[in-house]
Amino acid sequence: MALIDRYLPDPHFRERHRLAVRAPSRTVLRAARAYRTETDPFFRAMIGLRELPMRVMQRLSQPSSVDRRPFGLQDFTLLDSDDHEIVYGLAGRFWRPDFDLTPVEGGAGFLALDDPGVARLALNFAVRTEGRGICELSTETRIVCADADARARLRLYWHLIRPVSGLIRRRTLASIRRVSENEARMALP
Repeated sequence: MALIDRYLPDPHFRERHRLAVRAPSRTVLRAARAYRTETDPFFRAMIGLRELPMRVMQRLSQPSSVDRRPFGLQDFTLLDSDDHEIVYGLAGRFWRPDFDLTPVEGGAGFLALDDPGVARLALNFAVRTEGRGICELSTETRIVCADADARARLRLYWHLIRPVSGLIRRRTLASIRRVSENEARMALP
């Protein structure tokens, strides 16, 4: 059973991407753990556009306020990991300009969270050995909404962001593959 199944076995929304990597699975998983969204210029540009309304509203209402750092993987909570998978969690009202994130205290806190109007999101990176020095790297995003109102709001948001989200996920996998394959080549005798 995949670790992500422990956290969101029956999602309302999901997206999955995968690719082959010519490197040992432990190398690939290590690269996935080390990946940071801020290293991708496309991600930075897209999150900048996504956060623009929030930042404009913030500056208009509080001109002297300090900007928060852009949203990224650092906003997620590590829920679980093993030798083949890493699972991160996030909760909030993602359709709002500021994401309205709800703090999550580890895997148990994520599972217990059931606040009205909140969506829970689990994101994983999983590695499966294919043989002949190749493994499959995948990422899956699953979302469950606490109630019908949250589901309706997320549905519209999901349809708007899913194409860009998918492109970001594919770019993330490609970046992890590059790092992994470079490390594997460097390790050759």
